[in-house]
Amino acid sequence: MVIHALLAASLAMTSLTSLPAQATVDCARVKCLALTFDDGPGAGTPTLLKALKKEGAKATFFLVGKQVEKHAAIARKTLAQGHAIGNHTYSHARLPSLLDDEILDEIKTTQEIIEDATGLRPKMFRPPYGATDDRVLGLADQTDLAQILWTGTTLDWSLRDAKKIKAAVLRLAKRDGVILMHDTVPATVKAMPGILKELKKRGYHLVTVPTLLRGKGPASGVSYF
Repeated sequence: MVIHALLAASLAMTSLTSLPAQATVDCARVKCLALTFDDGPGAGTPTLLKALKKEGAKATFFLVGKQVEKHAAIARKTLAQGHAIGNHTYSHARLPSLLDDEILDEIKTTQEIIEDATGLRPKMFRPPYGATDDRVLGLADQTDLAQILWTGTTLDWSLRDAKKIKAAVLRLAKRDGVILMHDTVPATVKAMPGILKELKKRGYHLVTVPTLLRGKGPASGVSYF
C-alpha cells in the first residue's frame, strides 16, 4: 500500500469522529480488501447494497453531487448500512483542467449536498478519472479532504460484462488492495454476488477504506494508494 510521505505527521491531526471503522476487523492481523464504487448513487445501487448486506461486506462509495441530488435516499441508506462515503465532485469534471475556484466549487458544493442528504461531511475525496496533481491535492486540503486513489481498476465501464468484471476483480485482489468499480454499471451490480462469495472464500475481509487505514482515518492533504 503506497501512502504519501506526510502520512505519519498528518494522521495525528485527523478528526476521527466521522470516520467509523469496522471495530471487529484489524487489518494488521487479517487479510483485508477495500471495494470502492464511483459515480453513484444510481438506480442499481440498492441492489448492490443488498448483495453487500447479505455477505456482511462493507465498501466505500465515492458520490457525485448531481447524483446525490437525484438519489438522496439511496445515499442515506448507503451510510446507514455501515459503508463509507466520499466526495467525487459535483459534475465528474477533469479537475486539473479547471481554475482553482472551479475546482473548489466542484468539491465544496458536493460536500454540502452530501452533508444535507446524509448528515455526514465526507473526509475522503476521489478525483474523477484519477486525474490529479499537487494543485488539486492542495485545494482538497483546503476543504479537509484526503485524496483516495486505488491499487487496481477493473475498467468495468468498458468491459460491461459480468464474467469479465468478476475475473478482473479476482485478478486485482491483494491484501490491503483498493479496487475501483462503478455502481452505475449494471454488469458490475450483476457480478457482485459471485465476486463477494469468491473473495470471502479466498479469505478476504471486505472493509471500508477507513478500516483499511487501520481505523485511523484518512488525513487531509494526503494522497493514498
